[in-house]
Amino acid sequence: MWTTEKLELLCAEAWPAVIEDELGGWRLRAAYDMTPEDVRGRPFTGRANSALAIGDPGLPVPQALEAVCEFAHTHGIPPMVQAIEGSETERAIEAAGWLPNVAHASGHRVSVLVGPLATGDSEVPILAEPTPGWWELAVGSPAPTPAQRHVLTGGETGFGIVEMDGVTAGAVRAAVVEDVLVVARLAVRPEYRRRGLAKALMAACGRWAAGRGAAACVLQVDVRNAPALALYQSLGFRGDHRYRYWVPPSPWKDRFL
Repeated sequence: MWTTEKLELLCAEAWPAVIEDELGGWRLRAAYDMTPEDVRGRPFTGRANSALAIGDPGLPVPQALEAVCEFAHTHGIPPMVQAIEGSETERAIEAAGWLPNVAHASGHRVSVLVGPLATGDSEVPILAEPTPGWWELAVGSPAPTPAQRHVLTGGETGFGIVEMDGVTAGAVRAAVVEDVLVVARLAVRPEYRRRGLAKALMAACGRWAAGRGAAACVLQVDVRNAPALALYQSLGFRGDHRYRYWVPPSPWKDRFL
């Protein structure tokens, strides 16, 4: 099976940032949009706008964190680090005075789940390109921003969609990296829930990924999302590890915090 660090790297490959620099084993990432009125970037997701702190950065951690802040400052995004919970690296980040980013909108503490490819009959199609309805359900707008399009359509990806009553009732994104299926953006409209659509979408992803050499599935879920965690547990998923987002304790040479 995969190590915790390998799973994090696979998930990162499945969620490609627009800009990525290496700092030893760390990955400095940015994916943001700008308009003429913006004074800073508009980041799309924490994963694509943080430093993935895996391995040795080649510097003492306090200096590596300075480099993270320099990178973020250059690209107009708030400095943030993604670190495996309980790891030696996370302890060093905490010792440097950084704090858990409890204000992160989609949750600063995330559970990484590993499970089998979902099976079962499913007539849900997996499309090569997302539809406007898919975009609207997955990101809130039928017209994605350049950063959203880059992150979500990069790599070997497929897009599951359920159409009912003339609307997009369910959507999901599937990505295959090496022999792993990484599922994200699973969403069902509230009025269509409890009809088995989420399981049908997962089964479609499993079928699609099996044909591309995947042997298992990985998911990243906010620890507060009890319904999603219950769904994935029913499909045979188990928690492998958790990660957290960390930020500097005060503004770092700029106005972004």
